[in-house]
Amino acid sequence: MGIHYDYKSTKSAKLMEKQAKREKKLAEKKAKRLAKEGSKKEDQRPQTLDASKPITLDFLTNPNKE
Repeated sequence: MGIHYDYKSTKSAKLMEKQAKREKKLAEKKAKRLAKEGSKKEDQRPQTLDASKPITLDFLTNPNKE
């Protein structure tokens, strides 16, 4: 009968440990995902056009534009 008595008295502590472990794992996954997405966001900056320059056909069709 000692096993059942011990189970009830430690049930809440075990549940709290499980939840903490689960939250820690989720936080690690989120941090990893954000780090992965952060590197992509830095590389893909939208380039803005200069309003003072006219848009020409050569500018639109040049494959080697900067």
